[in-house]
Amino acid sequence: MGVEAHATNERVTGRRWTVRLDPVGRGRADVRVSCSRPACAAQVLPSAGAGRTAAVAHLKAHLRAGAAPRPSAHCACRAEECHTHIRPAGPRERPAPWRCGGAVVLVVVTDREGRWWQVMECCSRCAAAHPTAKIVATAPAAEGPTPADAVRADTVRTDTPAPAATLSAVGPHFSHSAPATAVPRQVPAPRSTRPVRKRPRRGRIAQRFVPHDLRPVALRDELTELGELFRAYQQRPEPDLAVLADLHARKAEAFFAWAEVTADTGLRLDARRAEQAAATARLQHLHRIGQAPDGEGPAVARLLTAPAQWDHARAVLAHVAAHAPLPGAEAEARLLMVMLTLRTAHAGVGNLVGQDLKGLPLRDPEHLVGQLLECGWLDISGTVEELIASRPESPTRISVPSLTPDDNDPGPFTFGKKMRPKLSGWAQRVVGEKKLRKAKTEAEARLLALALATGADGEGRLGREGQGIAVETLSSWCAVDSGDLRELVDRLTAADWLAEADVTDTHLTGRLTERVLPLGCPLT
Repeated sequence: MGVEAHATNERVTGRRWTVRLDPVGRGRADVRVSCSRPACAAQVLPSAGAGRTAAVAHLKAHLRAGAAPRPSAHCACRAEECHTHIRPAGPRERPAPWRCGGAVVLVVVTDREGRWWQVMECCSRCAAAHPTAKIVATAPAAEGPTPADAVRADTVRTDTPAPAATLSAVGPHFSHSAPATAVPRQVPAPRSTRPVRKRPRRGRIAQRFVPHDLRPVALRDELTELGELFRAYQQRPEPDLAVLADLHARKAEAFFAWAEVTADTGLRLDARRAEQAAATARLQHLHRIGQAPDGEGPAVARLLTAPAQWDHARAVLAHVAAHAPLPGAEAEARLLMVMLTLRTAHAGVGNLVGQDLKGLPLRDPEHLVGQLLECGWLDISGTVEELIASRPESPTRISVPSLTPDDNDPGPFTFGKKMRPKLSGWAQRVVGEKKLRKAKTEAEARLLALALATGADGEGRLGREGQGIAVETLSSWCAVDSGDLRELVDRLTAADWLAEADVTDTHLTGRLTERVLPLGCPLT
């Protein structure tokens, strides 16, 4: 017995070292990578990304060159009484004792921000308690009897004589090679039939342990189940805000009950925070599905907010379609006329810079501007080359004579000067929408996006009551053949503008996606 005890006392503590990433100084971008091993010198890297890459490479080099975990080593966590990952259940409760167990493993523990990496030689039970631990290697099983087995054997020898066991003289036998003669073996005595008391499971929720003796039992079970449901929710591939809101509501109710039982103010504060989280998640869910909370306005925050603004936007598009100076103009010329009309809609004059033209999907903007100048639809102060080269600090003055009001003709539009920039900004947002730009869609697709934004109802369904929009109307507006309309619809569907789209010989049905609903002008 003394030999085993002496061997146990000679066990060494598990290894532990840390690789850190720290800033060099305030206001500086470079970082310092340091290692707690005495033979490793610190490195200075120019950025946090380069420093993180160097720190991970340094850590991997240690793991490749280092020795495997030792089966006889003490758990590194046990040496510090598990203070690194075991927290008290409450301010008035003592930390629960932690029992190390399992095979010795080599783990890497890191913080969530990626500022330090720690390698530990600890038991598998302590490794499982670390939420960010990753097991690198596992020690082989220790050979020979363990100290606990030796103590158990001494106890059996001193208390009762051990029954004689008959051992085989030919070594172990396997199922595929049975011995020719049976080897007698004494059957051990049956164990006691007394039932074993199972310790109730200990739950964990919101970094708090649920006490075993918490009463009522229904509250303890509810807290344990909620902790498991929250952890399962974090593993979901896609969020579900309705489910999350229900979980937070249940957590608030359970924490209020827990606070009443234990008189813990911290639990009551956590319950109030859970109530706020439930309300926020539920509101986000309603906004996502396009519904409005009780007693509030519409959930979709539209760029143009009033029905009068929506009607003005439709009026501008209809005017351009009906008064195009070039009957056979291509879609690029039609798109340019829409944007210039919105720039000069109120007084017939406005300012333009070269970037305004370069931001549109136009292959030859100089040629298009020249055509509009030749037919008299557009006037500019200067040459076309000066217009293309103009910058915001020196814009070019442009005018559209047909939109200039006089004593006999107030102009085709009735909105004021404050409304014009709102409509122009709305058209710029639709035509220059992010996914349309990334997909490099042509002018035809941008015109179709404008038409669909003004031709859907409040829920995004195309046409009144979702009956669709006439194909002939859309092809005329986009300056394309009706046979080419299906290809444009496919491009907008790929750009996440349309969903459930269906093109027939007469109508286009479907709906605008939730992503572009704020750009829509609903039919009233």
